[in-house]
Amino acid sequence: MRDNFQEYELTTSSLQPVGRPRSRRLSAGVVDELSRRMRIGPLRAGDRLPTEAAIREEFGVSRTVVREALSKLQAAGMVRTRQGVGTFVVGASRAKPFQVDSSPDDSLAQALALIELRIGLESEAAALAAQRRTPGDLAALKGALHAFNAAMDQGMDTAVPDFQFHLEIARASHSPHFAAVLEALGPTCVPTAFLEAAAGEELSAAWASQVRHEHRSIFDATAQHDVEAARAAMRTHLVNGRERRRACERPRGVLPP
Repeated sequence: MRDNFQEYELTTSSLQPVGRPRSRRLSAGVVDELSRRMRIGPLRAGDRLPTEAAIREEFGVSRTVVREALSKLQAAGMVRTRQGVGTFVVGASRAKPFQVDSSPDDSLAQALALIELRIGLESEAAALAAQRRTPGDLAALKGALHAFNAAMDQGMDTAVPDFQFHLEIARASHSPHFAAVLEALGPTCVPTAFLEAAAGEELSAAWASQVRHEHRSIFDATAQHDVEAARAAMRTHLVNGRERRRACERPRGVLPP
């Protein structure tokens, strides 16, 4: 069932076609090379990065790969985008010190360890968000929820809007370190695209319905200032996410117990 949030206009520019684990490996290669150039040259603080088209041509990758790479660099604090002007180097020395390899397709153990980190972090962030959220926070969260559901309805890659939903919860906690950790992890900490690629159509549909319900439960608890319900809803969502990730290693079509 679709959520009907008429007061929010869907912005499709952040929605990308359904990706595959290969695109994330390609974006990691672009990130590594651009980071190297920032560390040892020729790119220095204040320099403007090559255009998106130039990066695509140099590395032989798609627009989606380039945008994902730039998103990772921005989340790491290494670049800053100025609307209509370009993307500029902040400087490798100012990059956020917290780093976790958050690519969910590398190994099951790594993916599960990352989800365990998020369970502890985001459950408490959700509790604080329910306690402290403002009307503006709730509006941002509703917009993120709408964007996620719209992406799912249209068969788009839901990783970016999914991450944005979780980031808005962290921001609504008004404890800046929660959001800082999530921003350092970036959208690749959300394994949505991997699950879509690894699961069959029937299983993906079942998961989609489940995730919609889980997100809505988190939103409702936050809206109602219900601290314990928000903590429990977020924990349930991430624990279920861990089991969905584990299920990707089982034969296709076999649901988790």
